[in-house]
Amino acid sequence: MSNHESQASGQLPAYITSAKPNPAASRAPWHKNIAPTYAGIFLWFVFWDSMSGNGLSLGGLWPTLIGIVLGGIICHFLFYLVPGLLGVGTGLPLYVVGTSTFGAVGGLIMPGFLMGALQFGWLGVNTFGSADALAKGFHTPALYIPLCVVWALAAAFVGLKGIQYVAKVATYLPLIPLVVLIIGLVLFGGSAWEYKPVAAAATAATGSSGGGLQAMLLMIAAIVGFFATAGAAGVDICMSGRDKKDVSMGGIVGIIIAIVFTAGISVIAVAGARASGVVDPEVTNMTVALEKKLSPGFFAIVMIGLTIASFPGACFSSFIAANSFKTVMPKVNPFVSVGIGTVVSIILAVTGAASKLPSVFGLIGASFGPICGAMLVDYLLAGGKWAGPRAGFNPAGWIAWALGFLVGILPNQLLPASLRVDVPCAPVSAFIVGAVVYFVCAKLGMTSKCIPLPAAAPAEAPAE
Repeated sequence: MSNHESQASGQLPAYITSAKPNPAASRAPWHKNIAPTYAGIFLWFVFWDSMSGNGLSLGGLWPTLIGIVLGGIICHFLFYLVPGLLGVGTGLPLYVVGTSTFGAVGGLIMPGFLMGALQFGWLGVNTFGSADALAKGFHTPALYIPLCVVWALAAAFVGLKGIQYVAKVATYLPLIPLVVLIIGLVLFGGSAWEYKPVAAAATAATGSSGGGLQAMLLMIAAIVGFFATAGAAGVDICMSGRDKKDVSMGGIVGIIIAIVFTAGISVIAVAGARASGVVDPEVTNMTVALEKKLSPGFFAIVMIGLTIASFPGACFSSFIAANSFKTVMPKVNPFVSVGIGTVVSIILAVTGAASKLPSVFGLIGASFGPICGAMLVDYLLAGGKWAGPRAGFNPAGWIAWALGFLVGILPNQLLPASLRVDVPCAPVSAFIVGAVVYFVCAKLGMTSKCIPLPAAAPAEAPAE
């Protein structure tokens, strides 16, 4: 190692200098890793089951479906593509790649610790949805709280000790929600185009397009908020890809097509169920429509199947949280840190806080929207590559995140009503603010210096 490299490594934490790029021998085509991973996220029934609540009653079917398509495109091109290219190009994980945007020290907090902490929010959402579905499937509401506790603890334990044991099962479990979605489409799809919500009819009569536009924005915000952390995690997921084509194809199939398929079918099914009078106009869950149409026994099987298919996702959230906490808090026993996070997840589920999906997705979008925006600009300013770790805390990244988060959280229902501000499509607005502020700060010279990595961990691995 040269004197220059020795000095550089001395300025970088060990978690950066010890990182090794994922070798070519460990990489595979997009259809074996990237696309299935992302498609599995969107097949999770907690994502698609209540999608019609985001604008269907307000704007009608077509504006809502257009919002779904636009949401998928935004997720792919703005939130996923650059992190994916950084992952495949460097072969390094997010907590290392993120040091270019937030600094070698700051990267431990952002996105390192934040990614881990928010995973317990996801575990809470997963626990709530799964326990609720099982309680309904067994027609025993009293099981809900015990199921919350058992589900979260089991997922945390597997995530800590043996996520590899669920890997093979997880390969086939997504077939369950896939079949359920097709059943919903067959049962209700034929009536969907007859759906005429009161709100949409009123805007048509007055010549106003506000309802349709608002429906599109609500749908985009819900999808992007749900996806934001998974977009940044594209660094880790695409480390297993071979080249830029894998990143692109994996995103098109696993993100855009998967979003349109899952959310689109769910919305069409609910619209058809409403139009045919199977459910009341205020019903937003496709599973509620299925309950009205299927026999009690078969519906119970459906809900139990959807829940079982959710378990690998809960384990994966715990696994990411554990890895993040092991990195940022190496001296803390992961059973302690993950155990505390799991207790928080159980509380979120039992109290019903995790059921407030618009607020949860809004918080996640506000947190990771500006991260993805700042990473995109940092990538472009570096000439379409990873700039390498920056010293300390990179001011441009932190200012961009703070202002973007402020904009993204303003309309969230978690805030008191007196503090809320109606920001349109808040997760995307947070992304835009983060990107613009990072660009301005970078041009004003508010970025800390880049520190070369030692030769043993090159900044760029071949990606072509």
